[in-house]
Amino acid sequence: MVLLPDGENLIMDDRITIIEGPPPTFESVNQGWVFGLQESPSLGDIAITRVRTFNGTALVERCYHTWSEHQTMLLEFRDPDGLEREVPIVAARAIEGDEGQMLLLWVRLVDGEVELELGYDDDLGDDIDDDFGLLD
Repeated sequence: MVLLPDGENLIMDDRITIIEGPPPTFESVNQGWVFGLQESPSLGDIAITRVRTFNGTALVERCYHTWSEHQTMLLEFRDPDGLEREVPIVAARAIEGDEGQMLLLWVRLVDGEVELELGYDDDLGDDIDDDFGLLD
């Protein structure tokens, strides 16, 4: 929560909304550190999606502030049928790519909520097969 000069409270936005482009593609993640994100009262799989953005660092900061208030950060998007969907974001990272800033979002998917992509593409164009292992 941010306190404005005149004493009014402004609630921080607790969602990242995809406003244009195709629906996000979710890829299953099977890395050791991801299993630590599974702690939740609801069962679900952890998946990753990549989103191009102009302000990745600011969006990661918004996630951090929401989580520091013990709130849930959501990814809001339209599915291929045009229906609005939202999934909880459990981790986020901003990176620079050839096409500009990318936001990597790890989300919790409840069974049947959205469809997982089974293929894998090495989008970063390097010789490393496990691009998500680049986290520091």
